[in-house]
Formats: sequence, structure tokens, C-alpha cells
Amino acid sequence: KKAGRAGREIGIMERESDDADYVQRLKAAVHYTVGCLCQEVAEDKEIEFRKQTIAAISEITFSQCENFAKDLEMFARHAKRSTVNTEDVKLLARRSQSLLNYITKKSEELASSNQEQKEKKKKKTVGASKGKRSSEAQVQSMMTASEELDT
Repeated sequence: KKAGRAGREIGIMERESDDADYVQRLKAAVHYTVGCLCQEVAEDKEIEFRKQTIAAISEITFSQCENFAKDLEMFARHAKRSTVNTEDVKLLARRSQSLLNYITKKSEELASSNQEQKEKKKKKTVGASKGKRSSEAQVQSMMTASEELDT
């Protein structure tokens, strides 16, 4: 029994170590991104950011992201779901009207794009089941695809 328990404890310690490494990599990525953004702002506004300022912004950003993740999980769990969806994100953004408007707009664009993709797949499936499409339909399909690439 002692050997089994010791093995489980070692496994738990390894997972905790892996989790800590993962969190450190995430924090480093946030710090790097904040540094890049501060550099862009500094060049644009002709100001300088001290390293301590960038570090503070990074810590606050990471902490806020952790809070957002916990809130999103709670919203999904409250709705008896295991997956976060766009409604959860909108609920999270409800205090910032501009952010809520942006997220709503992007969500609608995504939904519209997904609907168009489904319709195209359906047309292709229907066309394939009826046999070969006419050359006119093929040209039309190619033109539509070309227009999509241009936008």
C-alpha cells in the first residue's frame, strides 16, 4: 500500500510541476506581449515605459485573465454546460458596452460565415449526388470562390 501511495504522490507532484511550468510559460507569453504593446505605444506617443511598469501591467493582465477564465467556467457550469460559448463571453463583457458591441458583431459575423459554409457544403453534396455539375455551374462556383479570396 505504501508503494502505491508513494507512486500516486509522485504523480501528483509531477503534474503540479508541469502545471507550474505551464503557468510560467503563459506568464512569460503575456509579459512578452505586453512588452511589445508598450513598445508600440511608446513609439507612437513618444514616451518610455520602465521595466517595472511593464511587469506590473503583465501581472495585472495575467490575473485579470485568470479571473475571466474562472467566471466563464462558472457561467457555463451554471447553465449546466461543460463548454464555454459566446453567450458566456457576452455575459462577461456586459460591463463594457463597446466591448460587448464588438463581441456581438464578431459573433454575428462568425455565425453568418458558418451558415454560408454549411449552405455551400449542402449545395456541393446535392450537386455531387445528382451527378456531374454543368460547366456553367462549375464556372460560377470558381468565380464565387475567387471573389471570397479577394475579400
